Amino acid sequence: MRYCIVVLALAGVVLSSITLWIHYSGDDHETVAKSSWDSAFVNRSSYAVVGGIPVAVFGIVGYTMLGLLAWFRRRALTAIASMFGLAYALYLTNIEAHVLNVWCVYCLGSLMVVVMIALLSFGQLVFES
Repeated sequence: MRYCIVVLALAGVVLSSITLWIHYSGDDHETVAKSSWDSAFVNRSSYAVVGGIPVAVFGIVGYTMLGLLAWFRRRALTAIASMFGLAYALYLTNIEAHVLNVWCVYCLGSLMVVVMIALLSFGQLVFES
């Protein structure tokens, strides 16, 4: 299962890197979402930055950490870290749904990745010795 977690963590790094690229690309004056699916609007909103650091950077670091923890068989730490990642991803998804009213396809992909990592990491704790 650890190899699956590592592959999923790499997918998360890719998704987070794409959102970071979107954050820094294009017109900074775009303030109105063009549709209910607008990744650029979400990734340039005020919610896409925490303390001056784009949220995507936290994603890249977090997925890298999850991959390394899984690689080095730190099962309990992987499970705990995945829960923090899942909680933050759910918080951001709530903002998309109830504050911005706009969805980012890459953010939802990242949510699916962190859900799978959390399930696998807890599966490791339960089923592997």
